Amino acid sequence: MPQKNKLSLTVQFADARLAEQVTRPLLRRWVQAALFAPAELTIRLVDAEEGRQLNREFRDKDYATNVLTFAYSEDEAEEVTRADLILCTDVLQAEALAQNKTLVEHAAHLVVHGVMHAQGYDHESDAEADEMEALEIEVLARLGFANPFLEQ
Repeated sequence: MPQKNKLSLTVQFADARLAEQVTRPLLRRWVQAALFAPAELTIRLVDAEEGRQLNREFRDKDYATNVLTFAYSEDEAEEVTRADLILCTDVLQAEALAQNKTLVEHAAHLVVHGVMHAQGYDHESDAEADEMEALEIEVLARLGFANPFLEQ
């Protein structure tokens, strides 16, 4: 079992609809499983309106997306990963339903995905996407979740 890295985690339920299913302890467990270094993270669950506003303002995309990651670590030499993860509850719910997954399964995947981005992983090229997907599958398997990239 991988060693646990130091984690300072703040959770904000701006949209509290999923607070009873996607709990703080679950969020902490998922983040911790995906960390390769100490981290200071905030996870904020928002509705579609706030998700769309943030995506438009910071990515010039005028729609709500499932997860946004704002990574603040300046370079790889920094010892602590610092980032904000924004989960859009409306998109999370719609995608879970469309993909025939539970809310918890899909939320875990989005959190792991966001934490990977916070640590510098990306999926701009096929090689990067393959590496990131493999890591996500491995982390989620350790957490007891199926491969999120297989159709159900």
